[in-house]
Amino acid sequence: MGLGSTAKKIQTLSDRAEAMYKQVKKLQQRITGLEEEMDETHDTVTRLDHQLTEQRALLLAIADEQGLDGEQILADAAIDEVELEDESAADGDESVANEDGANEEEATDAVTGETTAE
Repeated sequence: MGLGSTAKKIQTLSDRAEAMYKQVKKLQQRITGLEEEMDETHDTVTRLDHQLTEQRALLLAIADEQGLDGEQILADAAIDEVELEDESAADGDESVANEDGANEEEATDAVTGETTAE
């Protein structure tokens, strides 16, 4: 192996190392940017959470002033929300079960050669 091919290999290796270094620098910049965005998002969420707490207190005070039980209204709303979620989950499970049942019937019909009108 001559000195020319060794120099060429060293130059190729140097070029690759330089390209990798540039990629690492870009990656560091992206990570720094993401960290800054994450900090900004955290600050925004904290501020919104504080505002939501203030609004809830105001609404409860208004409800109390109007002779309404604000805590009971919120509890009823939470129960309704959970019930709706449960119904949605049950509907999703039923549709999967119905699809499975239909596929089983089709498979049985295909094996027996029977056709059914739907």
